Amino acid sequence: MAFEGLGEKLQETFRKLKGKGKLSEKDIKEAMREVKLALLEADVNYKVVKQFISSVSTKCVGDEVLASLTPGQHVIKIVNEELTNLMGGSESKLNYSSSGLTVIMLVGLQGAGKTTMCGKLALNLRKDNKKPLLVACDIYRPAAIKQLEVVGKQIEIPVFSMGDKVSPVEIAKNAIAHAKDNGNNVVIIDTAGRLHIDEELMQELKNIKEDVKPSEILLVVDSMTGQDAVNVAESFNNDLDLSGVILTKLDGDTRGGAALSIKSIIDKPIKYAGIGEKMSDFEVFHPDRMASRILGMGDVLSLIEKAQEAIDEKEATDLGKRMLNQEFNFDDYLMAMEQMKKLGPLNKIMEMLPGMNSKELQGIDFDKQTDALDKTKAVIHSMTAKERKNPSLIVKSPSRKGRIAKGSGTSVQEVNKLLKGYEMMKKQMKQMKSFTKQGKKGGGLFGKLPF
Repeated sequence: MAFEGLGEKLQETFRKLKGKGKLSEKDIKEAMREVKLALLEADVNYKVVKQFISSVSTKCVGDEVLASLTPGQHVIKIVNEELTNLMGGSESKLNYSSSGLTVIMLVGLQGAGKTTMCGKLALNLRKDNKKPLLVACDIYRPAAIKQLEVVGKQIEIPVFSMGDKVSPVEIAKNAIAHAKDNGNNVVIIDTAGRLHIDEELMQELKNIKEDVKPSEILLVVDSMTGQDAVNVAESFNNDLDLSGVILTKLDGDTRGGAALSIKSIIDKPIKYAGIGEKMSDFEVFHPDRMASRILGMGDVLSLIEKAQEAIDEKEATDLGKRMLNQEFNFDDYLMAMEQMKKLGPLNKIMEMLPGMNSKELQGIDFDKQTDALDKTKAVIHSMTAKERKNPSLIVKSPSRKGRIAKGSGTSVQEVNKLLKGYEMMKKQMKQMKSFTKQGKKGGGLFGKLPF
């Protein structure tokens, strides 16, 4: 989980503040000292930390905060705003060319994940109805071209390559001509990296930039490298004048220093973040949402967006109506589980819920939860189509329960548990339907529901 250590320490500090009725300047000073230590342990650049603490402290000791009835909440609000500003303030969109063909260069050190990020970026842009072309300009790393071709095939996006005997500049120029001839409107160039920054690498990247004049030069940085990532960003920015940054491995056990330092040091925005191993584990970087996650406030907007992308709206609406009318069955149960599965791993969903701090999540065995869901699916799949549509057939039939338990590798007790949960849900839906009818008569809150 990104920022896990930092989030825990900040949330603990602010819990102490919220527990006090009034705050003094001494309370603020002690809290800021803890915040400072937490940021430094997260490998945030020292200059950035110093400026951040100074800005927050100045605002926190104002009359509005100290005289407030909820001073602890005021302090959290100020820290949230400052964290958001530290990471860029708001989402930074890609710069698309007015000519109709947008060229994007991805640069960075070897091992940062450029090739994979090329594919993830292309997949993300295709959702916005773009027609990307991937370009293999890394002619030095063994199998780099093959890797990009495999990525392109996996996500069904074309790859342009000319082998490893042609110069990267020539490959890039020919790729642009190819894109124009084949209707591609975005060209994503996978450039070479090195284990360290050297003049030869930078000169080659400058040559590509000079010849193809990209709209975007995005630096791919491994967020787990912390302070080193900031040093790398400075070097690339000095030579290439970057337009933005892509952070990788933000889902890993990262301290978060890179995300909280890069914008301040090079004054270039973080535009995207890699958040997992799947090609779809890639998202636009929202500073405000990331700040909320760090402070344990959740990220409901991202959760809603994921739900809108993954869940079929008509199916969800129909299911909701059937549930309220107590017409739902185990086929509906299965469909709901599949819809939820599309949202991603349970722990990632939980991270987005307000109030879910790191310590609470550590106490949940997500593997066990996933196993329980898989077991439920196995039980339902062991029912006949007739039984799934009419669960009451199973309730009074020990032989059916025994057959289902045997077929799913579970016990009769577990089948009974599922049936009991189903019956409880029906009762709850009946009560909700009753409230809805009452609301319609009285014109209250439930009267506004579209049922």
